[in-house]
Amino acid sequence: MALQLKSMAVIGAGTMGKGIAQWFAQQGLQVQLVDTKIEIAKTSCDQIVASWKKLVEKKKFTEEQALMFETMLSAKTIDDINHCDLVIEAIVEKKEIKDQLFKKLDEKLPDNCIFASNTSSLSIAELSQAVSLERRARFLGLHFFNPATIMKLVEVVGTSDVEDGLASQIASWFQAHGKEAAQCKDGPGFIVNRLARSFYGEALRIVGKENADQEREVDSILKQVGGFQMGPFELMDLIGIDINLDVTNIVWHAFHKNPRFAPHPLQEKMVKEGRFGKKTKKGFFSYE
Repeated sequence: MALQLKSMAVIGAGTMGKGIAQWFAQQGLQVQLVDTKIEIAKTSCDQIVASWKKLVEKKKFTEEQALMFETMLSAKTIDDINHCDLVIEAIVEKKEIKDQLFKKLDEKLPDNCIFASNTSSLSIAELSQAVSLERRARFLGLHFFNPATIMKLVEVVGTSDVEDGLASQIASWFQAHGKEAAQCKDGPGFIVNRLARSFYGEALRIVGKENADQEREVDSILKQVGGFQMGPFELMDLIGIDINLDVTNIVWHAFHKNPRFAPHPLQEKMVKEGRFGKKTKKGFFSYE
């Protein structure tokens, strides 16, 4: 039986949350974009609407489609979230904070609501311990990639507690809506972020110390010869060097501090200095 999704909520109105919410609204679902402060959620909704207007100008959507998408989107706080078929958490990559959120959502949302985390590195099985045993049967990882409206891959991560067939049903639903769904084992970094540790880590070890010319050269070689759309330093700046470092530390600890997953001192130095990449206008490169 095909999975039916009519409504959903995204918890966390940051970059990833906005992208996920926008994509689901474009699929015709009623979407609640939720944050701790309604002002944050409303601002993010306004930014999504502005994005649709730009896409209309580029002939990607018609004005009628953009207006329809807008009616599917609403800003909420956790206290006034409505019932929905699916809720996706896209907040800070800190287990204790996610646990608190899932406990609250478990009490608030109906039993048939599917819970998912957009975590890129934390164990789904461990996160699911925050909810009831019954809810764990409908608790998965759904890891999107930035920008979620464009990047087709979604990692679908099940656990031993998930009811039979649910992960496959969700994967099929994404395939039917234009995404590429990869069903993954619940392991550190899943597929992409486990492989990506070498992509970033080896690039940092090659450069060693901060040197914008060498960083550009590494990016250029990997794009020209390796066929990558972005080099590792550009990509770290886009993702956020702070977020990248958090994920690196999580994977490193999960693998018992195996040296090949170790964070690089340059990342740590830049985070201490508040240079997170594009969002702070300064990372490996300048965005002034």
